[in-house]
Amino acid sequence: MPGNRTKGFCASAVALALCALAAACGGSGETVGGGKVVLRYTWWGNPDRAERTEQAVALFEKRHPDIQVRTSFSGYDAYKQKLAVQATGGDAPDVMQLDYRQIDQYASGGVLLDLAKQKSVLRTAEIDPGLLATGRVDDTQYAIPQGRGTETVVYDVRTWKASGVPLPRQGWTWSQWAATVRELAEKAGKPGVTDPGQSEDAFEVWLRGQGKSLYTEAGGLGFTADDLTKWWTFTDQLRREGAVSPAEQTTQLDGSVENTPLGRGKAVSDFNWDAPSSGYLALIPTGTALAPMPSGADGTPGQYFKPSMFLGVSAHTGHAKEAARLVDFLLNDQDAAKILGATRGIPVNETIRERTAPLLKDFDKTVAAFQASLEGKLKDPPKAPPSGDNALQSTFQRDYDQVSYERMSPREAAENYITEAKAELRS
Repeated sequence: MPGNRTKGFCASAVALALCALAAACGGSGETVGGGKVVLRYTWWGNPDRAERTEQAVALFEKRHPDIQVRTSFSGYDAYKQKLAVQATGGDAPDVMQLDYRQIDQYASGGVLLDLAKQKSVLRTAEIDPGLLATGRVDDTQYAIPQGRGTETVVYDVRTWKASGVPLPRQGWTWSQWAATVRELAEKAGKPGVTDPGQSEDAFEVWLRGQGKSLYTEAGGLGFTADDLTKWWTFTDQLRREGAVSPAEQTTQLDGSVENTPLGRGKAVSDFNWDAPSSGYLALIPTGTALAPMPSGADGTPGQYFKPSMFLGVSAHTGHAKEAARLVDFLLNDQDAAKILGATRGIPVNETIRERTAPLLKDFDKTVAAFQASLEGKLKDPPKAPPSGDNALQSTFQRDYDQVSYERMSPREAAENYITEAKAELRS
């Protein structure tokens, strides 16, 4: 989950489809002198994640002296571009970190291994079945979630409390949320929240609260122009009232917390994912807190636990069992979990999650407590979105920009989006 506006994956489906034919180009996986197996393992992240990952890999190599792991990491944008090139050339790393929106495209392109074939090595019994299912495409397990996160209302504690407006609570509805941000704007003298109209993620939570979905099981749109018109009419009215951030601020969003209205001190709260919300601590030293997302009118939750990232194995690896053993170690080993902490989100292995929770510190502890407060109250996550969703996130934001700048009505923008979305999903 790279940020509030999740950035899409840019490789074309046509290019990835060629990967299925690329085995002849030489698969991943080597053997060095003495018969030691060499695995390539790549991920995206920051230096802290890299340092902890290297420590965990060193422990894995100590436990498995017959396996050597060559690691590499980079920032998210550079990572996804490099991985796309490797995958297209049939040279994907043996073990790779994957985003939710990469799975369908890489699975259908023949890049990923069917992990069910390694079930004797790769254990999944301790992972919630609903969460595990997000790594499946056409009933085949191509990826395993490594951590989990969820959306949240993150807010400036001091400003909210000073306003006198009651704090958010579990089970509040979208209409109650709207009344709250209106009152916040009036009492605090600035918008109560970043305008959520631009966020496909927030729209999905709103849809799910009505028993609908962003996509159908078959990968088509799960909503209509009427649904989207209703959402954008709702958020645009709040913008016109000054309850949410104006267009000039909303259109500056780039996925970083620094460029959100909350991060710039121009709003009281924001919608974001729980773990990335740690970035607000440096910007709001007086403190932030996490609150549940609003629910549907009848209390139906739209919020869900989403895999923060996945692990997958190359379909062309020469050492499938050893690669699966590394994945199993990263997911299920207690000592590895102590080293990795919450650098990839809260662990998905339920036993490890319970054992490591008391060891977490600072914001990791805040995220763990927030997720624990939601345990058993949310519905299963949706399956991984179709590959076209990457492009549609940008289309969604662009069309709402037209609404927020009053160049198009919510109805016109919604119909335009539906037309483009259907074309994209057919391509």
